Amino acid sequence: MTTKTISVVNDFNPRPYGRYYEDGEGSGQAFREKLMAPALREFDTVHIDLNGYNRYGRSFLDEAFGGLIREEGFTKSELDEKLSYAHDLVKSIEDTITDRIEAAARDCSNGD
Repeated sequence: MTTKTISVVNDFNPRPYGRYYEDGEGSGQAFREKLMAPALREFDTVHIDLNGYNRYGRSFLDEAFGGLIREEGFTKSELDEKLSYAHDLVKSIEDTITDRIEAAARDCSNGD
């Protein structure tokens, strides 16, 4: 089983912010399209390390994680099996990600 760990602040951007590319290079869309979705297609499991930044916006998290279902065609079941994420200090960030994935699953026919 192959696992890929992605550190948002080290592998992507030290200050992730915004939803779309036009919001800046650290957007949720850029993170999803450039790192997360390709890793989920290539590896058996992917772990997202959210440590090092405490101010993730809901728009960033929704576009990055909810967008995996809305835009990339993953199902919630696939993400439950393949994707993990953690922030050691701010657990509400993890809760927001879970909420955004569940909301996307409810809103999309491919969400399971």
